[in-house]
Amino acid sequence: MQRRHRLSRSRDFDAVYRHGRSVSTRYLVLYWFAREGSVEGARLGLAVPKSIGPAVVRNKMKRRLREHFRSRAEELPQDQDYVLVVRPGLAEAVEARGFDWLGDRVDEILGKAAA
Repeated sequence: MQRRHRLSRSRDFDAVYRHGRSVSTRYLVLYWFAREGSVEGARLGLAVPKSIGPAVVRNKMKRRLREHFRSRAEELPQDQDYVLVVRPGLAEAVEARGFDWLGDRVDEILGKAAA
């Protein structure tokens, strides 16, 4: 995933949290907000709290989520920002059930957002 398709500034995260909509599942929360002006593609921000585990586990989770989001980005509205928040227990569930299971969870939450 290219850097221009990532949220990195706290003001961008704040805009999505304050003005956007949200849906949640057992392991993920998705916030999204329609940007005005540019159509440079969907942007993703990840929030993986320390309760998920040590830095190695959190960074691995971010890489996996970015990859799943990147593979689905073309199907999403291109003028929106997304923030995906990981809830405790996801790292253990992914470890037990595998990478494809995580992809199903990402599909599930994106489907709820599209509905």
